[in-house]
Amino acid sequence: MFTSVNEINLTNDQDAQSAKEGTHKKNISTSYDLQARMSKKGILWNWGYHDDQVAKEISARIPGFLDYDTDGFSEELYFAALREVPLDLDDYADKFVLEVGCGLGEGLNFLSRVVDAKSMIGLDLSDQAIKRANASLSRKGLRYVQGDAENLPFEDGEVDVLVNIESAHNYPSLEKFLREVARVLKPGGHFTHVDLYTTQRHAFLKELQETDLGLEWVLDRDISPQVRAAIHGRLSPEGSFHKALREQRVGAIQRHMAKRVGPEAVGGSFAGYTDSGSTRLLKKMGVLPSQFMPPVDSYRHYVAKKI
Repeated sequence: MFTSVNEINLTNDQDAQSAKEGTHKKNISTSYDLQARMSKKGILWNWGYHDDQVAKEISARIPGFLDYDTDGFSEELYFAALREVPLDLDDYADKFVLEVGCGLGEGLNFLSRVVDAKSMIGLDLSDQAIKRANASLSRKGLRYVQGDAENLPFEDGEVDVLVNIESAHNYPSLEKFLREVARVLKPGGHFTHVDLYTTQRHAFLKELQETDLGLEWVLDRDISPQVRAAIHGRLSPEGSFHKALREQRVGAIQRHMAKRVGPEAVGGSFAGYTDSGSTRLLKKMGVLPSQFMPPVDSYRHYVAKKI
């Protein structure tokens, strides 16, 4: 998976990406299938986001949301993504909300408590993630389907709001995805997109935004400071990362490995954390991949309107 994600985000050669599209998708889907089997409820869903005002707004709508099984940072990212859509949170009663790249479904499940939408569907490439999400979270008005972000199984003009959180960096063709977004959105519908960006991937997005995608981009915000704040919160000695590690029933060696390597998975390098000596040695020996993630330049939030 690591090789695929790095290749996708470090080149703008779309012909090369197309040639490896099947391999990339298989690698990524297999990795997320494994995560779906192994992850436990309450584990983080993304790198997170922290802003005191956002946390207060969530608490006003869902009192006590921080009291159980969460540090709140993943929820804040989802809430921040939705609150920037130019639609009042109380006006979703007749809306169809689609999340592309829903993973285990926790993010969309959280949004279903924020807004009372007519229908909410989460889509993910990982079959195991979808099976788990439907088994544990689906109910009337909320369900999950397996599918490809670059070939969405929905009719033209069917979706009111399309949500995409920390997922598109896994897509071999960003252009195909954006054209699918424009196709399935209703005229006047909205797309809220949050993701990590390398310099190369961001430059390619800016090029695409100048083409005729059928989308009007109404928000471009660098949310790197808020994401770094969440990462620092998680990786603090009393943060959720170390708390989860203490609760895991694993041997001393596995615990040591997780403590040294785990921060990379939650965005540690983006927040300024560096490899420990043992991690550098394991990478040098080839036990660990030399680069888990591409060098992330920024974490950004975009909102677009279907023209």
